[in-house]
Amino acid sequence: MDQLFKIEDFKFQHPISTRWKDLDAFRHINNAVFLSYIEDARIVLLKRWKINYAEKSLIVASVKIDYLKQVKHPSSLIIGQKVSRIGNKSFDIQSVIFVKGDFSPVCTSTITSVAFDFTLNQSIKVFQEIIDDYEK
Repeated sequence: MDQLFKIEDFKFQHPISTRWKDLDAFRHINNAVFLSYIEDARIVLLKRWKINYAEKSLIVASVKIDYLKQVKHPSSLIIGQKVSRIGNKSFDIQSVIFVKGDFSPVCTSTITSVAFDFTLNQSIKVFQEIIDDYEK
């Protein structure tokens, strides 16, 4: 599976460094922390679209993570992300974590997000900014 993804596949790349507090009892980065890294990158990606959360909102409907390799501390990581699927009211963000300088994936993830209007309390059509980014 690790041969399917290359850093070059991702126009959006977010650097992040491991922290001592991310270690587990086995002295590698705890699997639960990977989701935090992906979430940090996802928030930066969403800012690209200039979505005003007072008017437009997104909710996470599903998260799938595949762990491919363990990561030791300290490490510099690069998280590649892209919109990999667009539906009417939902879309997927593909995320892959790479160790800087190694560039073989250590983790892959797909997050399904839903466009949502909290005033109407219902899902709505995916925002045009996201569709435009996907079509590039």
